[in-house]
Amino acid sequence: MAAQHGRTTAAGSKAEAVRRVVAPAVEAADLYLEDVVVTQAGAKSVVRVTVDLSEDALGSLDSDTLGEVARAISAALDADDVVPGAYTLETSTPGTSRPLTELRHFKRARGRLVALRLHDGTTAEGRLVEVEDAAGDDRGPALVLDDGTRLAVADVRKGKIEVELKRLDEAPGETDTGADDDAQDDTTGDARHEKG
Repeated sequence: MAAQHGRTTAAGSKAEAVRRVVAPAVEAADLYLEDVVVTQAGAKSVVRVTVDLSEDALGSLDSDTLGEVARAISAALDADDVVPGAYTLETSTPGTSRPLTELRHFKRARGRLVALRLHDGTTAEGRLVEVEDAAGDDRGPALVLDDGTRLAVADVRKGKIEVELKRLDEAPGETDTGADDDAQDDTTGDARHEKG
């Protein structure tokens, strides 16, 4: 399987070096490396790694899998010593606050309630049920909402997932707390791993 990687934000080459070291651990877990951020916090570095399920997967990344990949990322960083000195590792998922800006973001949002602002100034809201390969008119992929609305991804200026307190497919008394929608985990259970 070819490596899948999102963006890198950081003090340039250090984040790229971290990305190269942790990418095999993320790929081995069959996850997508969404983001790598490396910042300084006093004498320590803070390494933030964001991972997600593949774009074809539905649902959220569970905390057990997140914990496993966090341990694998930590081991890879320790083995390579790419971050000199003490560092704090934070491994998380994108969560519902991630703006929908890329095709893979829309694919990951299937089944969720979304709010979309179009380039023409209008808005659309509904449950995203499908992302089709083509809008049918040479405008590329299309979003299909639960009410039958079809929108070309190219027509969407901004999109976001709406947090739902109660999902339609849940039994009475169950709620969608969003617990896995912005999960953060690591080897010590408090989402932080210090080396040094």
